[in-house]
Amino acid sequence: MIRHCVWAKFRADISATEKQEIHDQLAALGAVIGGILKSDFGPNVSPEGLGRGYNDGFTMDFRDAEARDAYLVHPDHQAAGGRLVAACDGGRDGILVFDLEVG
Repeated sequence: MIRHCVWAKFRADISATEKQEIHDQLAALGAVIGGILKSDFGPNVSPEGLGRGYNDGFTMDFRDAEARDAYLVHPDHQAAGGRLVAACDGGRDGILVFDLEVG
């Protein structure tokens, strides 16, 4: 299984409603792209203070690397990802992506 982790530095002018809409759009990909097992979204709630400005994030669990790779090139992912990038401080520089093999 692949756990796709994405951390985001949303711009200060992005409302909670807009963040939720972006999260909802990303979560909806599970219904159109095969192999997405689970997704979770939310703000950074760590008390450690080490978030380096990444104030929100999400994870998606994929059946395998092939499912993750199909997701990456899917047009609906490209649209949702473009919306996320546009809402982040510095565009692509406001996003950190890290994938883990799990289990």
